Amino acid sequence: MMSHSVSYTKEDAIGIITVTNPPVNALSQHVRQGLSERFAEADKDNTIATVLICAGRTFIAGADITEFGKPLQPPNFLDTMEIIENLSKPVVAAIHGTALGGGLETALCCHYRVALPSARVGLPEVALGLLPGGGGTQRLPRLIGPEAALEVITSGSPMQAGQAHRLGVIDEVVTEGDLLDGAKAFARKLVADGAALKKVRDLSDKVTGVDLAIFDAARKQASKTRRGFEAPQRCIDCVEAACTLPFDAGLAKEQELFRQVLTSQQSAAQRHIFFAERAAAKVSDMPKDTPTRAIQKVGIIGAGTMGGGIAMNFVNVGIPVTILETGQEFLDKGLAVVRANYERSAKRGRFTLEQVEERMGLITPALDYAALGEVDLVVEAVFENMEVKKEVFARLDTATKPECILATNTSTLNVDEIASVTARPGQVIGTHFFSPANVMRLLEIVRGDKTSFETLATTQAVGKAIQKIGVVVGVCDGFVGNRMLHKYSAQAQYLLEEGSLPQDVDGAVYDLGLAMGPFAMGDLAGLDVGWRIRQGKGLPDSLPTGERYCAIPDRICELGRYGQKTGAGYYTYAPGDRTPRPDPVIEELIVNYAKEKGMTRRLVSREEIVERLMYALVNEGAKILEEGIAQRASDIDVIYVYGYGFPAYLGGPMFYADSVGLKAVYERVCAFAEHDPSSWQPAPLLKKLAEEGGTFH
Repeated sequence: MMSHSVSYTKEDAIGIITVTNPPVNALSQHVRQGLSERFAEADKDNTIATVLICAGRTFIAGADITEFGKPLQPPNFLDTMEIIENLSKPVVAAIHGTALGGGLETALCCHYRVALPSARVGLPEVALGLLPGGGGTQRLPRLIGPEAALEVITSGSPMQAGQAHRLGVIDEVVTEGDLLDGAKAFARKLVADGAALKKVRDLSDKVTGVDLAIFDAARKQASKTRRGFEAPQRCIDCVEAACTLPFDAGLAKEQELFRQVLTSQQSAAQRHIFFAERAAAKVSDMPKDTPTRAIQKVGIIGAGTMGGGIAMNFVNVGIPVTILETGQEFLDKGLAVVRANYERSAKRGRFTLEQVEERMGLITPALDYAALGEVDLVVEAVFENMEVKKEVFARLDTATKPECILATNTSTLNVDEIASVTARPGQVIGTHFFSPANVMRLLEIVRGDKTSFETLATTQAVGKAIQKIGVVVGVCDGFVGNRMLHKYSAQAQYLLEEGSLPQDVDGAVYDLGLAMGPFAMGDLAGLDVGWRIRQGKGLPDSLPTGERYCAIPDRICELGRYGQKTGAGYYTYAPGDRTPRPDPVIEELIVNYAKEKGMTRRLVSREEIVERLMYALVNEGAKILEEGIAQRASDIDVIYVYGYGFPAYLGGPMFYADSVGLKAVYERVCAFAEHDPSSWQPAPLLKKLAEEGGTFH
């Protein structure tokens, strides 16, 4: 059957092949078929050259990843590319928007490439646990050299057209808006000059005589920066093959390794996160036509670490911020930290000193709530205390214009209670930024009982504008992320009582793939924050009888050990060095505490450590799903990958549980509950899915 997604026309003796497969012109089966048919047609007619261009907002943006894992329908991508590359007349790819993955591989099979200045090109497959499987690892090194190709392929980061032109990926950057005319003019010049049909596969000068030590260095670097990820290592293997094997043998090696990573658990997990991130933007009960408000000015309450970091998110995208504090010294200190952050980035070349001043110029310091009279959104970032937050919101209710959205950066507190002190509960919402707020991509958007759809949709749009991954959650203590973290942290502390040391627990989850364990993380964040919250709640005296409580963190804080900032917490730290070092003082404290509680310490296996910490997350996550606090299991996974350092190649805690098997997870949770019923209550949803042979996803 003829494909209608690829058309062929002729203008001035130039054949024009146009791909129309909205929204991103993915290389679906019908597109591959259309390209094969149209290029075969172009090869036989009397045109002098062929231009490949795409309709809509982008060039071919990549493969159709919905086809992954399914039997591939003909024509094969490589067969289609061979037809293009072997055309008997010049083929020019005309690129706008993005040419990513299979899109760039298609362009590399054309003899020449032109692009608009705004275009971007790249091979981002590594982000999905894959490698370029359409010849990209073999052609790109031949075009730009192995070192540059390694950077492009193992990072997955796209290049702007100007950079791609300097490297040699793009042959000419044409005037913005005149892509087709520019491509036709370029093609005519090629013909007039008698230019060769430049097949990238036949280039050899950049891959001959290469010092193979660069590949060992690349592997070591990838082991540090992408620890545990398989795909970057296989990408390096492929680029090395481009330098040591003939093209066809290198291509066969690429295909072998592509099939290997495609069927791996890591790629399945990373593709899960890719789709989960997009699903998180959907709110099941919100009408699609819900309007959003324009957010042109923002107010921030508090110039501390969180307030300053939140402000940076807005000014980075050109939204002016008024930042309010209770005293001039706090304002000055907070703004000095913001400036220092920007100046450090400028020294690293991320932007110029002029841009630093532009950003700082968008921040207006204030000491009076009256300065917030014209803002469209206020984000409160004061101390995590309900009475303080309610006092702030009561003042905001009268100081801001009636249509202003009032957001709280609380990480645990009840958003509905905060909203109750205002006359506009429909415009109150939680925006839980993660620290450091100017770096971390996750934003928990906490939907209150009376939060309006308009407020919710506007907050989602704001999150997207400041380049955050927003996940909508419901109101409960700790919402999704911190509620689950509480159970995870509690198990870590119980393991200390029972026989482990901090380095045992941290080492086990670090080896699993987490960026750091719970005790190293506690030292980094500051142990005193949680300690003061526990003191404020009267713990442990306020606990119900029989509920388990571990006071080891309290004992450590009582020694003035608050973590890295005091040089000691669960670990000790040398001046200027963040490397955690085990401390005999802490081991003695833990052993003595266990004796005090009448506990006999035992050897705890690394397997048990991992199971108790991971399944504590999973079991609580199942309860969160049952209660409707999270819309879907994949939302929980997104929260943990982007907010808590859970490795993407494990897919998040709920996906991880699915990969282990929910029957096995449930059986272990039941075993833990039998041993410690005060800490473990198996989630009914976990039980149901385990008995049915189901999964969270």
